[in-house]
Amino acid sequence: MKEVVVVVIDGGGRGAALVKKYAKSPLVTKILAIPGNDGMHVLSKKPIKIFPTLKTADVSAIVKLCLEEKVSLVDVAQDNAVAAGLVDALDKAHIPVIGPTKKAGELEWNKAWAREFMAKYGIPQPSFTIFSSEESGTRYLKKQPDQKWFVKASGLAEGKGALPALTNKEAIEAIGSLQKFGEAGKTYLLEEWLEGEKAEEFSAFFLSDGKRVFLLGYAQDHKRVGMFDEGENTGGMGCSCPPFVVHAGVKDEVMDIAQKTIDGMAKEGRMYKGVLYIGCMVVTQKGKQKTYVIEYNARWGDPEAEVLLPGIKNDFYVIAQKLLQGTLTKQVLKQDNQSRVVISACAKGYPLDYSNVRGKQIFGLEKVQKTVGVEFYPAGVQLKKGKYYANGGRLFYVVGKGKTVIEARSRAYGALSTVSVEGNNLYYREDIGWRDVERFYNK
Repeated sequence: MKEVVVVVIDGGGRGAALVKKYAKSPLVTKILAIPGNDGMHVLSKKPIKIFPTLKTADVSAIVKLCLEEKVSLVDVAQDNAVAAGLVDALDKAHIPVIGPTKKAGELEWNKAWAREFMAKYGIPQPSFTIFSSEESGTRYLKKQPDQKWFVKASGLAEGKGALPALTNKEAIEAIGSLQKFGEAGKTYLLEEWLEGEKAEEFSAFFLSDGKRVFLLGYAQDHKRVGMFDEGENTGGMGCSCPPFVVHAGVKDEVMDIAQKTIDGMAKEGRMYKGVLYIGCMVVTQKGKQKTYVIEYNARWGDPEAEVLLPGIKNDFYVIAQKLLQGTLTKQVLKQDNQSRVVISACAKGYPLDYSNVRGKQIFGLEKVQKTVGVEFYPAGVQLKKGKYYANGGRLFYVVGKGKTVIEARSRAYGALSTVSVEGNNLYYREDIGWRDVERFYNK
């Protein structure tokens, strides 16, 4: 029997979800994760090898490894790998790969370009202005009436480059802080703060073969570190799916946006293949709803992947093969239609200073892994002699599933309640899925 080796380009919870999904395929014999994390070894009895010193943007080293290992498929789930042109290099080496080319991935790694693309192809979005110096943005703001803004780094900023500002003064301060993002913050956008009687975000995920789009699902991320979306922006504190805000009318709008995006990219000579993430906002004004695009990502979201991947009933390796062959159909892709809630379990102090938590022991994860209706995905952990230790900001993820958001949430928090980090150093939000919980009880 021919060995089937799958490579996952990611090191966190999203990568763990992909590793576990591919490991469930009876066709896959071995998985390599770059860089991976220690906890991935517990996800399957199949061989899982990690490469902690290999950078996701080290294109030549990754291609060399894939050739040596006679890899059957590479799944590029990391934004900086897309921006570095990893997919292009793998294509050139005739290694099967899921992910967009560098030019197609510009939808994510250059937000200024993406906004101009949306304007060209009539994709609904907030109004925006692009700047390339601190002085020009500051001058512009001083001439505007006082209002709310979003200040956004155009480049990749680990999901933390969108800075809310409630006044012009706060927007000027936010522009000044963009230097912490280095090159990613040199070009930036001032965007309209969308609001009406109601405004609510969600994410939509699709697979595309360059011509068609196939829905993977919807999720609602919780970005802020504090309860009810207060405090610092993070990489994601948890999410729920499917969110109630995505009703039939919204679904139609999003499908139209997704197809316009893929068609537009083809017209630009940047055929988009792989996972497309569309961050959306539903705005209600005078009783009417409209869906806007907040951003694109050229890969799975984190922690959205952790709730969406388990719900796909198919062998995901087979799905990937069909996508690459151009034979995937909407009828093939099947979901289990369960509700899921994922909670990001973090080191206390995240996303700011959590350095004193590194190396602290994590207790109770063995029980979580045996809990019915619960999935466990490791991220910032080290595994030594069967014991877990903190080694990052977002340590691990706990996913609960159920027939309703209430059941899913109860399972996730119930499992997490048995876990602790030495020195009382575990932090997580206690309100993930709160909007849909309110809707569930008020419907």
